Amino acid sequence: MSEGHDLALEGRVVAVAADRGHHFSKLTQERIILVQGHGVEGDAHAGPFVRHRYLARRRPRLPNLRQVHLIPSELFPSLLEAGFDVGAGDLGENVTTAGLDLERMPLGTLIELGPSAVVELTGLRTPCVLIDRFRAGLKRQVLSSAETGPAFKSGVLGVVRAGGPVVAGDSARVRLPSSSFRPLPAL
Repeated sequence: MSEGHDLALEGRVVAVAADRGHHFSKLTQERIILVQGHGVEGDAHAGPFVRHRYLARRRPRLPNLRQVHLIPSELFPSLLEAGFDVGAGDLGENVTTAGLDLERMPLGTLIELGPSAVVELTGLRTPCVLIDRFRAGLKRQVLSSAETGPAFKSGVLGVVRAGGPVVAGDSARVRLPSSSFRPLPAL
């Protein structure tokens, strides 16, 4: 795993998305509002306790570490090369970024989005069977074959530490944790 010092620390927001229902894809929006300790206003995955349907049925009082899903837009061209036309919101992300190596960021990294929102990274997004229901064979494309680096290439999850609006074109700035480097766990 790479040391944190060679990671890109500035990027931008390419698109934002939200959906009130538990659907695999999310509709792109003009803007979203991040709410501290809650997630994306009006999104099905927002809330202080776990909203992932499988986990919520079994342990409904677990803290919600999946309030916001971020994905790098750089994934899309590689998926297109493999025959999968995927765009912003299609993989269920709330924030699509450019210029950030999200999956290589350590646990506890803070991503500042726009003028005031801050998301703390809590883990890698683990692709589930729904990704193959969306596009047959897509799950295999987001599993990493590399011996080093992240196990998955399907974005990261986080919790909202400071709220605010986020729109396409906003800056995305990284604040690495001061503690020792810990790779993101799969969630």
